[in-house]
Amino acid sequence: MTGKELIFAAFNREKNIRTPWVPFVGCHGGKLIGAPADQYLKSGDLITRGLKKACELYQPDGLPIIFDLQVEAEILGCDLQWAKDVPPSVVSHPLSSSVGKTLDDLPEYRTDKGRFPEIKKVLQSAGSDFGKDIALYGLICGPFTLALHLLGNEIFLEMYDNPDNIKALLKYCSDIAVETGDFYLDNGADIIAVVDPMTSQISPVHFKEFVTPALNPVFDHIRKRKAFSSLFVCGDVDRNLECMCETNCDNISVDEQISIPKLRQLAQKYNKSFGGNLKLTVALLLGDEDDCRMEAICNIDEGGDTGFILAPGCDIPYNVPEKNLQAVAEMVHDSYKREVARNTLVAKEIDFDHILLPDYDNPGEIILDIITLDSSSCAPCQYMVEAAYKAVADLPFKVTVREHKIKNQEGIGMMCKLGVAGLPTICIDGQIKFISIIPDKPTLQAAIRERAREKAKLTGELIK
Repeated sequence: MTGKELIFAAFNREKNIRTPWVPFVGCHGGKLIGAPADQYLKSGDLITRGLKKACELYQPDGLPIIFDLQVEAEILGCDLQWAKDVPPSVVSHPLSSSVGKTLDDLPEYRTDKGRFPEIKKVLQSAGSDFGKDIALYGLICGPFTLALHLLGNEIFLEMYDNPDNIKALLKYCSDIAVETGDFYLDNGADIIAVVDPMTSQISPVHFKEFVTPALNPVFDHIRKRKAFSSLFVCGDVDRNLECMCETNCDNISVDEQISIPKLRQLAQKYNKSFGGNLKLTVALLLGDEDDCRMEAICNIDEGGDTGFILAPGCDIPYNVPEKNLQAVAEMVHDSYKREVARNTLVAKEIDFDHILLPDYDNPGEIILDIITLDSSSCAPCQYMVEAAYKAVADLPFKVTVREHKIKNQEGIGMMCKLGVAGLPTICIDGQIKFISIIPDKPTLQAAIRERAREKAKLTGELIK
């Protein structure tokens, strides 16, 4: 069977002869050919070269054409901040109250604008070069994440104060997703993955009220086009996992914070294919080949042979060593080496004794530790860090905000020392307060003020 046939069999929940695997090569493709992300993600020729190299090195069964959730937002008037080793981030929100635009003021959305002509080049090249054997994924920005790009963090309060306005915005973003999905399908993509990471930041009640009605028309449209659809959410979506499975998609893909056995059980219940969830940092980025072999084996064993697709939990970080992904591919393709590794490899102990926590009892300041994947590339992380800085800006005492990215040993160490299990998370003076939920400004300020009052009782003086 070809890789594409294995992927299709998984989507149809047929028992597979081996686990199909999809390395989500986004900006990492730039590293493979020596191009920085801010050049790579703008050039169809560079992206094509990166994907060809990924095919050569990683023996994938499917690949995304591009992994960049800002393509649609850029066309609609959001300003982007570019970097050398991560996808761009949205730094302006045209519908925010500070800007004051309405939906009618946004630029016309068309898939012959922005970077779509370059993406079309990739689709055409991929279709002729390797698309016959490998499933081509068109990744589109999900309605809720696009709505947040347009409106900013105000969306969380507006869901309470002006729900009808948010539903109208999500209907608009749903229509954008349908149009973008058509672009990919018209140009040769096999699977449309709706990537909506910001849905990890809301409750199941809000998911069903706001997100499900925006997602289902997209999935229904894709099914009418006789194509497969996936709902892909990075972040801690445990509370919304069943809500995701209840939508009309064909596949659910998650990251490392979600239990594969739990997802497997829900997928079977709702007749879904499912995918995940190789650890991006501890294994792929910071581990060695044996760490990655063990991680792959664990996922393959937990996923089983029906409906499961092995994949990273999100966009592969730019600097992941090629040898680590090749080790994963080896476990996928070589059953003998997989069995040898299963019986010989032993997990390593990681020592974080060198990571020292600050003096949280210091009466002179309050410390906000934010544990993230990376706010420059992870949308939920970006908006949580942004919310923290806005909340502390006008407080009458000293508050220090520190981001700890788990893309390095220090970040992982802080995560372990603070007992953080989900990303992103805000800790106030070492106490976990907001886990994978972006607080609005009044809520976060109230939590900080409460800590200030506690310190005042202990020290007899207010923090200055």
